[in-house]
Amino acid sequence: MTLNGRKILLGVTGGIAAYKTPELVRRLQEAGAEVRVVMSAGAEAFITPLTLQAVSGHRVRTHLLDPEAEAGMGHIELARWADDVLIAPATAQVIARLAHGFAADLLSTLALATEARIWIAPAMNRVMWDAEAVRENCRMLVSRGVKLVGPGVGDQACGEQGPGRMLDPDEIVAELGGSEPVLAGLRFVVTAGPTHEPIDPVRFLGNRSSGRMGFAVAEALAEAGARVDLVAGPVKLSTPPGVQRLDVTTASEMLEVVTARMENADGFVGVAAVADYRPESLADDKIKKSGQPLTLQLVENPDILATVARRRPKPFVVGFAAETRDLERAARGKLEAKGADLIAANRVGHDRGFDTEDNTLEVFGAERHWNLGSRAKRILARELVAIIAEQMQQDGNGKKQ
Repeated sequence: MTLNGRKILLGVTGGIAAYKTPELVRRLQEAGAEVRVVMSAGAEAFITPLTLQAVSGHRVRTHLLDPEAEAGMGHIELARWADDVLIAPATAQVIARLAHGFAADLLSTLALATEARIWIAPAMNRVMWDAEAVRENCRMLVSRGVKLVGPGVGDQACGEQGPGRMLDPDEIVAELGGSEPVLAGLRFVVTAGPTHEPIDPVRFLGNRSSGRMGFAVAEALAEAGARVDLVAGPVKLSTPPGVQRLDVTTASEMLEVVTARMENADGFVGVAAVADYRPESLADDKIKKSGQPLTLQLVENPDILATVARRRPKPFVVGFAAETRDLERAARGKLEAKGADLIAANRVGHDRGFDTEDNTLEVFGAERHWNLGSRAKRILARELVAIIAEQMQQDGNGKKQ
């Protein structure tokens, strides 16, 4: 990720997530950006200006009416200096000020006076984030061209869990860096989430897949310029921008939709954790306890990845392998057996892989191996898409063979 030569004005406001901002400054600088910092009065309750001055290498501005600053780089000069204004964390208060045009302090005045791109990284309690006033303020800002970065989902400082967490520094840097349209003009089909195979009207066979990795891959492909059809199992996630979503429940339904959407598609990324088996028959009524063991007769589900890989002309096919052990052997075996071009493999277990914001990913091709390490799923998705673009280019300019 590169931000070479970008001048980024970081606005820090009064949320507990302000503790992440020294690392954010470092990450922005490592990506090639020059960073200057403005802090609100509330931010100083969580982190000192001296800390951010030490990591940024520049004096931190805290007051609108500052005679010393106005003699040098005043608020108008700062507003003109910046290529990007990034507000992280962005509290509900500062989001409301920006939405309604209040110039109550240095940061909100800068936001009104600048012609730079403005990015906000929300950070607040999950209930606050879901409040209609906050969501409406965000919609107003987005409609004016402000870029929304996050929020993420996870543990919050208040002890609750849900949406509203400020994205980690690596994720924010990746958002600002964006993606080149290296897949412009190409069509992809992506599968995501679990499948649910019904046993009776109220029960099903399923797994713990949240769909987050598949949605992140679909988003990264769209950012890279591709037209994306996302075939999603039963998950509760927002559709990424620029992506066409089609919802299914069972493996058979997923195969049917994938088959239809693969016409004229150039690539397929099978991220979904498709159930390997389904009940041979579906009970008409809820199965009751009888005091005796219950036997379910299971039959194999169709192999969506292998089916797509057998198509002619052959699309570029990427599969996922979630393994608990022998990761490389399992991934390379799947690569050959399914006829895929790449296999992205990750270790899963009780505390990793499923229903988390992070993942650990290794990518295997016939002759190459990429270890992407442990990162946020959105970052891993962008890195995977970069590999896909590189390999498709080598295989023939990204068109079907």
